[in-house]
Amino acid sequence: MKSFRLSSLFILLLTVFGLSVLHEPVFAKPSDQDRWNKKYGTEKFIFGKRPTRFIENNFQLLPKGKTLDIAMGEGRNGVFLATQGFDVTGVDISDVGLEKARQLAEANGVTIQTKVMDLENDPLEKNAYDLVVCTYYLQRDLFAQMKEAVRPGGMVLVETYNMDYLNYARFNKNYLLETNELLEVFKDFKIIRYEAYDDGKEAYSAIIAQRP
Repeated sequence: MKSFRLSSLFILLLTVFGLSVLHEPVFAKPSDQDRWNKKYGTEKFIFGKRPTRFIENNFQLLPKGKTLDIAMGEGRNGVFLATQGFDVTGVDISDVGLEKARQLAEANGVTIQTKVMDLENDPLEKNAYDLVVCTYYLQRDLFAQMKEAVRPGGMVLVETYNMDYLNYARFNKNYLLETNELLEVFKDFKIIRYEAYDDGKEAYSAIIAQRP
């Protein structure tokens, strides 16, 4: 009888303990959207309001028309292109960043379209754009989608840090371009402009490529 009672008590404790473990709260890591909303949740434009140097110097080479700004953030590039007559739609996971982009557009007297989009899960529309722009956001499985998102004759502009950036800052290598990587990715496109730039403070690679 004593043995039975001890066994029953053990089973009861095990059952209760097991249930308590099963019902332990699971604390999820902050989502990408939460992280970027927090980063953009300030009056300051953390990446500034001016476009990147590469875009500012080369926008005349780009086809004016339906333009997709991938990972638009606070809108500095998309808004600049809109002021030059491009029909811009910006997508980003951060609704806070996109709201700031719309405010920047209004301040510059232009209109842009924006859409909250999880680029890791939501595919780009195919054959829908004259121009696709992606700066300082590297998600390699998007390259093929970008190439399919532009219509024949359309262009893709990509600009982001390369491996030489490690000479100036700590950075995850997975999000840095390898030497000539963009040239390899767009080898089946016409290369309009390519640049690998190191100014002693940062290093990046940039390309404008045209779909045949």
